[in-house]
Amino acid sequence: MSEIFDSLKNKIKEFPTQSGVYLMKNSIDKIIYVGKAKNLRNRVKNYFQDSKEHSAKTKALVLNICEVEYLLTKTEVEAFLLEASLIKKHRPKYNIRLKDDKSYPYIQLSWQDDFPRLYLSRKVKKDGSLYFGPYTSGGAVFGTIRFLNRLFRIRDCTDHYFKARSRPCMTHQIGRCTAPCVKLISSEDYKAEVEGAKDFLKGRSKKLIKDLEKKMSLAATEEKFEVAAKMRDSMSAIKSIIAKQIVINDSSDKDQDIVSYFGDERGVLIETLHVRSGRVIGHRPHFLSNINPLSTEEDPREWLASFLNQYYEDNFIPDDILLSVDLGNDIHKLLQDVLKERSGENVIVRFATDNKGQDLIEMATQNAKAHFEKHVSKDEEKKKGLVEIQTKLKLPNRPNRIECFDISHFQGAETVASQVVFEEGVPAREHYRRYKIKTVAGIDDFASMYEVLKRRFGHDEYEEPQLIVVDGGKGQLSMAVKILKELNKTHIPVVGLAKARTESDFKSSDVSSTEERFFLPGRANPVVFKTNTDAYQILTGLRDEAHRFAITYHRKLREQTSLESELDYVVGIGEKRKKLLLQKFNSIEDIKQATAEEIASIKTFNHILAERILLQLNEADEEVDDAT
Repeated sequence: MSEIFDSLKNKIKEFPTQSGVYLMKNSIDKIIYVGKAKNLRNRVKNYFQDSKEHSAKTKALVLNICEVEYLLTKTEVEAFLLEASLIKKHRPKYNIRLKDDKSYPYIQLSWQDDFPRLYLSRKVKKDGSLYFGPYTSGGAVFGTIRFLNRLFRIRDCTDHYFKARSRPCMTHQIGRCTAPCVKLISSEDYKAEVEGAKDFLKGRSKKLIKDLEKKMSLAATEEKFEVAAKMRDSMSAIKSIIAKQIVINDSSDKDQDIVSYFGDERGVLIETLHVRSGRVIGHRPHFLSNINPLSTEEDPREWLASFLNQYYEDNFIPDDILLSVDLGNDIHKLLQDVLKERSGENVIVRFATDNKGQDLIEMATQNAKAHFEKHVSKDEEKKKGLVEIQTKLKLPNRPNRIECFDISHFQGAETVASQVVFEEGVPAREHYRRYKIKTVAGIDDFASMYEVLKRRFGHDEYEEPQLIVVDGGKGQLSMAVKILKELNKTHIPVVGLAKARTESDFKSSDVSSTEERFFLPGRANPVVFKTNTDAYQILTGLRDEAHRFAITYHRKLREQTSLESELDYVVGIGEKRKKLLLQKFNSIEDIKQATAEEIASIKTFNHILAERILLQLNEADEEVDDAT
């Protein structure tokens, strides 16, 4: 180890003094840390100085470094941007990692379209659309979209369906859409209607209500009492929604995020409060288990700056970001430059010094504290469940990483498998894997499981689990044990999980069910967990998730096969073009409803080919109709 250490020290002496990103790797060439630096040589050299000044995390990192590489950038801003992308791609062990960085739902208004509509979106793109949020949940987004669609009579049909319409649909007939699909309303008048939804989403409630009052008064004057009544009901609905929002500054039209944190030796929870046009629309907690904010060895400026860099790579960037920690002028300026590069707009990143700012930080801190206690409580319950699993299954270690495998097939065709991973008792979706069985013909679960486990353990860069769960009883368990023996993985414990058996008395309506049974190698009787325990919930939840993941993948492959079989009859469509069509359209019906221009816009397609595809697919439909 000392030889590697000395070799790296000598190597770093030759590093450039430019800005860039450095990548630290372990013995199996896996990236375990990504960092940025204004001066690469000086920054990396610090890791190999006197270890007394290092934190426990840094000491552990240094002990596992076997190689250091770097990527040069022109500026420190570019280094900042590249660091976030590489962390997201490689998910290094010793970096701050946001586990739910893609889960923020937004409302997207396709304002660039002649006839805009509202969508749920998980990403903010530079596509001409307007984005509002983030919201607390997808359910909240769908609820808001339904409310606005009804209130302002916005179309809710897909673009393909919209372009294919020749007459108004039922939504228009019940008065919830103005039927722009058949030009019953002009683009200008339609956008004037949608303007109300835009004002609502931007928090301009006073303007919206004032406009509705004018329309109501005008309708009443013209004795259009039904229209006036609708306006009145709309105002009541809007006022009811607004009353539930916390008002920070009713006169502000800025978008603002307030960032604070709370934690102890168990970790830190960073809270972001989302204020839009002076109203709090939501919040988002992020728990980081590898940070102790109370430790003098941890610099909050470093990990908070890293958090902000990653957080705002995929999420909406507001006008103003208010922080509970003074990161220093240099980092504030750097973050502002990075966020401007991403959003194209000026962004202010500042430390809260005024009374109003301090009040907002206090609100965010209190939320962070409440969410921290809730998270830690759940985390401790999960750990108790893992300890119970270790005890009852007689495992050598607490199973912090558990992997479950499930085989799925349909009438002997399209056999697939899923690998689902739980870490610390919760799903680690970034580690999920799906396998399409390549070497097995027909139904052979043993051979299929052998292929999956062999492919799984052929990757040394993946951490080995402390427990493997297979879906099934003694037969599947013995099969897994045999496979692990052949793969020289007998040190990994394995358990078979058999579904509960249902027993019914045909003379009565009573139905009884046995418990879920957990089979261990070399043990005749199964282990049984109480259904109300965390251990039981972890293991059965793992099995159910593996089953769901396999079935979802299997269904997707069957749908693709069905679509491809119909496309086989189209002249000029090979495997690559089938794949491109599948990526663009979800079904054969969507392709039929598409225009030739939409199909021709796909790479390697042209207008002549697009016309041929539509002609042949529609001819096939006509032949079916004629036959019936």
